[in-house]
Amino acid sequence: MRLHFIAQAFFGMVLLLAITSCGAARTAGPDPEGRNIVAAEAAYDKAVKAMDAADNEVAEKYLRAAIAADLYHGPAHNNLGIIFLERGDLYAAAEEFEWARKLLPGHPEPRVNLAIALYRGGRADEAFTAASGALEQRPGHLGAMQIRAWLCRAEGLEHAEVRDDLEAIALRSSDSQWKTWAQLQLAGLGDRPKAVP
Repeated sequence: MRLHFIAQAFFGMVLLLAITSCGAARTAGPDPEGRNIVAAEAAYDKAVKAMDAADNEVAEKYLRAAIAADLYHGPAHNNLGIIFLERGDLYAAAEEFEWARKLLPGHPEPRVNLAIALYRGGRADEAFTAASGALEQRPGHLGAMQIRAWLCRAEGLEHAEVRDDLEAIALRSSDSQWKTWAQLQLAGLGDRPKAVP
């Protein structure tokens, strides 16, 4: 599955993770009977093209068509959640990310996006839990580490792995803003405590 990162202003640096291609076999759900997977995929492909062109109005139309054809199309729920989040409709966004999280149990992206929606809704502790859940799904997922580290530093949350998250961001991020932010945060943490012999 190819992922496309959409930059989103979230205190300047957070990413929403859009799923831009999928196969029907990758979405979980009941028997395909009664589901029009072919129509859902066709509508979904059009939605992805519209999202790439930054035409959220058209993308929303096709995402809704994909979900109407196949209620269990996890990537369509995730990407519809992104559109709602960009619009500021946090409740609808969180609802779509929850659908996607359940339908795509092996993918961290819906959990990362849910964390962003929860944080914007003033629920930092739940956002932290969602970001940590994404890392349980896929250890080392950069987007999840970014959100978790951001939450720890912005909200003063204590977490044993925040330094490791920041080091990974500083080393692995291709975004210069994230690299610089992580480096500054690491400098503010000081030296690691020495191990007791």
